[in-house]
Amino acid sequence: MIITIDGPAGAGKSTVAKLVAKRLSYRFLDTGAMYRAVTWAAMQQGIDVTDHEAVSNVAAKIEIAFEDEKVLVDGADVTSDIRTSDVTVNVSEIADNAGVREQMVMLQREIAAEGDFVCEGRDQGTIVFPNAECKIYLTASAKQRARRRCEQMGSDGCEADFDTILKQQQDRDQRDLDRPVGRLLMARDAREIISDKKTLDEVVEEIIEVALSRIAAS
Repeated sequence: MIITIDGPAGAGKSTVAKLVAKRLSYRFLDTGAMYRAVTWAAMQQGIDVTDHEAVSNVAAKIEIAFEDEKVLVDGADVTSDIRTSDVTVNVSEIADNAGVREQMVMLQREIAAEGDFVCEGRDQGTIVFPNAECKIYLTASAKQRARRRCEQMGSDGCEADFDTILKQQQDRDQRDLDRPVGRLLMARDAREIISDKKTLDEVVEEIIEVALSRIAAS
């Protein structure tokens, strides 16, 4: 069974998806890490990330795999490397590359064919797995997502200005809605969960409830 969790940036999709996967003994597919892996590999080869053909060739040639909570590229552990600020700055360009997107969609489907998965991202329920048995659209207001981001940065010892974070959040939302490929949309058959007034545990429980009902009906 495939459970997709889509939604805007900062909605907590990764955290929720990992917890849901653990509760159901499913595997978690971190699709964002896959685009970061391509970005890292292209940068390692000195390729301009705006050279769409060259980057698409990188995506087609490298091997991306997951081992426990590690991300591997051609067998090398790049879990930390793909989270650097340099990769973060460039990953949007990679994610908008139609050739890369095509490669990653195929790979995501291949991986998920191996068993039961919780897959999170921006287009999982609409493009990658349109026939998924359980689709969730997890969202929250821009202010709430910005507030959570500020709290997270504060916990990490970093200074965060709410107005700046909010503006960045709103700009990111608009970019995701306007993207040429893989744009943010809620699948017509998705269950929308607005988490502004919900705790993390409440969100996870609601998704588990929806998933179990779909499992029982299948």
